[in-house]
Amino acid sequence: MSDKRVSATRRIPASAAEVFAIVSSPAGHVEIDGSGMLVSTEAKAPAQVGDTFTMHMDRRPLSDIPNLVEYDVVNVVTRIEPNRLFEWAVGAPGRGTLGHVYGWQLVAVSDTETDVTNYCDWTDLPEKYLAQWTWPIVPVEMLERSVAKLTQVVKKTV
Repeated sequence: MSDKRVSATRRIPASAAEVFAIVSSPAGHVEIDGSGMLVSTEAKAPAQVGDTFTMHMDRRPLSDIPNLVEYDVVNVVTRIEPNRLFEWAVGAPGRGTLGHVYGWQLVAVSDTETDVTNYCDWTDLPEKYLAQWTWPIVPVEMLERSVAKLTQVVKKTV
């Protein structure tokens, strides 16, 4: 695995449809994140490639970037396969994306269990950005935390 693509996988006791309903919803992203950094202003989940959703980022709980406190991030769906895959990129149609994607890949093991992989892929990041950052940008521990939090959210909803 490239250090520009990191992922975490866990088997979750729920159907792929139940998990997909959570990971494809901006409100689900807020619950799964668990950092207190995200706020969703979206009323419905995006349904097709090209759909956008906005997340309000409040970095004050993290205290990680002093001059970057609050801002909105537009995301565009890059791949979607109901009950199997939800992937998005930071950016918007017409403006372009930054060259990285985030996603949830689901593999139904049975009607009541799903293998869930949360990933971040920076492979297509333009060369001008490559030298600016230390890799990986998103540590595996962050993705593992999100998958663990998803397990808790699924238990509450199912």
